[in-house]
Amino acid sequence: MLKQHLQQKLQQKLSPQQIQLIRLLELPAIELEERIKNELEENPALEEGAEVAEDFERIEDTGEENRSEDNDTDLSLGDYLTEDDIPDYKLREIRERSDRKEDIPFSAGQSLNEYLLQQLGLRELPEKEMLIAEYIIGNIEDDGYLRRDLHAIADDVAFQAGEEVSIQEIKQTLKLIQDFDPPGIAARNLKECLLIQLEKREPTVVVELATRIIRNYFEEFSRKHYDKIIRSLSISEAELKQVIQEITTLNPKPGSSWGGAMETALSQVTPDFLVEAINGELYLTMNNRGVPEMHVNPEYREMLQSYTTNKSSQTTDMKDAVQFVKQKLDSAQWFIDAIRQRQETLQRTMETIILLQRDFFLTGEEASLRPMILKDVAEKAGYDISTISRVSNSKYVQTNFGIYPLKYFFSESMATESDEEVSTREVKKIMKDHIEGEDKRKPLTDEKLANILKSKGYMIARRTVAKYREQMDIPVARLRKEI
Repeated sequence: MLKQHLQQKLQQKLSPQQIQLIRLLELPAIELEERIKNELEENPALEEGAEVAEDFERIEDTGEENRSEDNDTDLSLGDYLTEDDIPDYKLREIRERSDRKEDIPFSAGQSLNEYLLQQLGLRELPEKEMLIAEYIIGNIEDDGYLRRDLHAIADDVAFQAGEEVSIQEIKQTLKLIQDFDPPGIAARNLKECLLIQLEKREPTVVVELATRIIRNYFEEFSRKHYDKIIRSLSISEAELKQVIQEITTLNPKPGSSWGGAMETALSQVTPDFLVEAINGELYLTMNNRGVPEMHVNPEYREMLQSYTTNKSSQTTDMKDAVQFVKQKLDSAQWFIDAIRQRQETLQRTMETIILLQRDFFLTGEEASLRPMILKDVAEKAGYDISTISRVSNSKYVQTNFGIYPLKYFFSESMATESDEEVSTREVKKIMKDHIEGEDKRKPLTDEKLANILKSKGYMIARRTVAKYREQMDIPVARLRKEI
């Protein structure tokens, strides 16, 4: 039976401004610069530079009289101007900006896919084989491997090109592509990649032995079970050492040399903060290089004022124009406020981190880092933990001792034998120093590392040592073994 009843409840809902601020908080400096450029291009009501015109009233206070009529209309922030709505001066500006963009030469390095297709074009192949080769090259991943199943490639050729091909034909064509440069290209796994590269080497005794080991003892080799290989092949330790040196010269990712200047540029770090230590004092500077001064276009304000004063003569088209202009003005002001609030949030958060990690910023010594978690910063800065998490994500700070990600300063604490709280980073550094200085013929196990730490007063279990080792991307003792 259906029943009707009233229910009262509280519900939290993020406003568009809050959503915009959250997204901006997560952006590092270089991405924020791009975001601001896009906003300046897309919103004609937003302009770069300091506002030189007379003070205007806030956008929210404009058009108060006609709000009651328009509050049922949902104003979307995703609207864009059409040429009919844009003033002539703005059209000229947009066209000039587009012309300038076209004049800028863009240089991009040749991609791996293009390089392989170029080599394919030098081969005189039947049409069917050329078609298969193009499909194989199209499925090669950025690191140079072909991980797509050959049956799936056969299906692609059949469905998309209408050509029935056998697995044998695909294998023959794949063998041809594996002869291309760089050596090891189009391999289906690491074992095949290494074998392809060894086949292209001059056939010396060491290369032949390396080929034999990779082909027949790849699992033992990858797990560093060297004793078993020596016994099985009846070779000396010196011979195996020569083989290992030969194999380490091979490239496990043949496609890694491609990516060009674009990947190099993306891998460069742009610090969001600069902290300088001068005569025992710390000075914080925000990186505002990509954050220009912005203001709301005064002509759009005047346009809205003009529309609203002629309310009696407004037509349906005129009302639509009022809503459009108001939406663009609101969007521009929201963006300016969000950028300002983002900068204030970042600055206060960084000031709190400096306060908590003052010793490190003065000395640069890792051992001086205090235990610090998101909650510690949130409580002192007066923000929510989620806000601190977003601020610390993908942000970097330049110090007198190098550039560090903000996450570097966060670590949990652990108690020593004397009940003193220390950062887990200090424990990790001790572990790393001992692993770097270990005898590689007999690497330190997690149990031995735990005993070393206990002798230094750090009460730590073996499984905790294993966790810290994995966090530092250090393999287990067996895989660190060398001969």
